Amino acid sequence: MESDDRYAAAGQGADGAGGGGAVPPRPGGTPGFGPPPPPSHAPSVGPPPPGASLRSAGAALLNLTGLGLGYALLGRWGRAVVCWAASGVLVWAALPADPDGVAGGVLAGYLVVLAVAAADGARIARRSALGGAWRPVLAVGLGTVLLAVPAGGALVYGSARDEARERMLLERLADGDDRIAAASGQPYDAAKGEYAKALDVYRALAEDHPGSRAAKLVPDRLEAYYEAVSAPYAEERHCEALAPLTHLRTLPGSVDRKLLGHLAAWPDEPLAVSLYGCGVSRLGGVGGGGAELGELLRTFPDSASARQVAPAIEERIRARVAAVKGADPCAATEVLRGLGATASQLPDDGVKKLRAAADRGVVDGVYACGVDQFEEGKFGAARTTLTGFARTYRGDGRVRQARNIAIAAEIADDRAAAGKRLPPSKRPGGARMELVISNDAPNTVEVLYTGPVTGTVSLKACAGCERYSASEGSRRACGASGRNYPKARLRLPAGEYHFLYKHGTGATARVDSYSSGTKVRPGYTYTSCTYVIERNPFELDLPQLPDPIRPALSPGGAGSSR
Repeated sequence: MESDDRYAAAGQGADGAGGGGAVPPRPGGTPGFGPPPPPSHAPSVGPPPPGASLRSAGAALLNLTGLGLGYALLGRWGRAVVCWAASGVLVWAALPADPDGVAGGVLAGYLVVLAVAAADGARIARRSALGGAWRPVLAVGLGTVLLAVPAGGALVYGSARDEARERMLLERLADGDDRIAAASGQPYDAAKGEYAKALDVYRALAEDHPGSRAAKLVPDRLEAYYEAVSAPYAEERHCEALAPLTHLRTLPGSVDRKLLGHLAAWPDEPLAVSLYGCGVSRLGGVGGGGAELGELLRTFPDSASARQVAPAIEERIRARVAAVKGADPCAATEVLRGLGATASQLPDDGVKKLRAAADRGVVDGVYACGVDQFEEGKFGAARTTLTGFARTYRGDGRVRQARNIAIAAEIADDRAAAGKRLPPSKRPGGARMELVISNDAPNTVEVLYTGPVTGTVSLKACAGCERYSASEGSRRACGASGRNYPKARLRLPAGEYHFLYKHGTGATARVDSYSSGTKVRPGYTYTSCTYVIERNPFELDLPQLPDPIRPALSPGGAGSSR
């Protein structure tokens, strides 16, 4: 304003009156148009206008906000639009918040845009007067304040991203829960894959995201995991519980003990109880229980369950020994065999000693089993059982009777009447009658007999003897004068007898054993002749069976034999 006043005063002084003189133009102005406008661009040469540092700092800070305000105040609207577009792209890529956050490439690109905008704004503002009421100090202050916008946005976004991550981790936790729910109720072998996947989820949450809400719920989930896996134990299905409980017991090797807490040692007692329960349930049966009880004694030797093993086996042996005298001695004997075998293989000397009691029971059981088989008409089985008894237990006082019952069983297998009653265990007294058995067969013959007494005799092959035709056998057998037929003499108490003639060495495939029966009466002597009938294979009216031996017993007074 002072310049304008000076120019006016000078004009008045020139014409003396002060009223009509021309006013000279202002320095650097255009006549008739007032003062010149400020330059649109800062001069590229020479020193920058005063306040360049503050202007640069203000423009840079305003552009760092991501809002392009530095360019707006400089009047560079095109550049401002670029900043706005970059911020829009970032917002579009960031929302809604994702657990993984903004892609690294997008974030790096945006930071590059901000850095370039800040540097470019600072460069432009350095040589710009930034006219009007706008002041560099205000720009710096406003830029500093507005930096809170992206910083606050980053914090809010970080919080949203953390919440998204928490929700994602909780979803993983729920997935593990679903796997356990699906596996519950299934056999462990079929469900162990699902259990393993659920455990992997819980372990990863606890180890990789220890501060998350999901990780804080893992201990409770592990409780549920142990409960689901050990369900067979809770239901007292001890054999089924062994595999899952063994799995739980090995978890401290793969899962942090601090995470498992008291669960790390929990499976020991249930596993010991299950080993005992399963092993005892199999005593004397399939498997015998030796594997489970052996594992119990080796792994938990000081447990209460281990201390029960010997009493349990001893009680079971005592019960089976008593059962030998019951309705099914054969089954009781087999159980005793199994109990003895199990006791002998267990790693405990006190249990091993129980084998002797079981073995004593087996001796009684084998004999009782053979007798029971005979009485039930199972003659082949009785013969096998009692023959084995006599061969195995030679020092037992029942060996002789076992052999007699085996002989009677063999005869009864061909002649059922011989099995109506057991052979007497004592020889009867009284008079004895003689039975002479002659062999007119070209092969050895074994004669088995049972009645008031039981036994067996063997006849050598008859040298020079031959087979007879059916028509001449009864007439010619044992009738050759001067021939020395092999003979056996028996002295038999009176009673009903059953005989079985068995051909031995020299017999053809068409010669079979033959059984017969007769009564021995007091005051008689008896003879019998065994011979072979040769059948004609072309006589189709005869059955094609092995030729029988035709013995006959007659009173000695008759003096005949057949």
